[in-house]
Amino acid sequence: MATITLEYDIHTKGVVDFLDRIRESGFFTIKSPEKKKSGMEESIEDIEMGRVYKAKDVEDLFQ
Repeated sequence: MATITLEYDIHTKGVVDFLDRIRESGFFTIKSPEKKKSGMEESIEDIEMGRVYKAKDVEDLFQ
């Protein structure tokens, strides 16, 4: 399978319609790149998922 990368201006008239027609043809799969999370977003996600550790003191932290 070959990969083709398209760079386009979303504001250009007809681009979205063109991409929709390509997708509807059934011959292509369109994947959008995932937005990279900022450090703050990753930190908030870690807190929400419980991936944090609270040390009692410095000794506990190093153990």
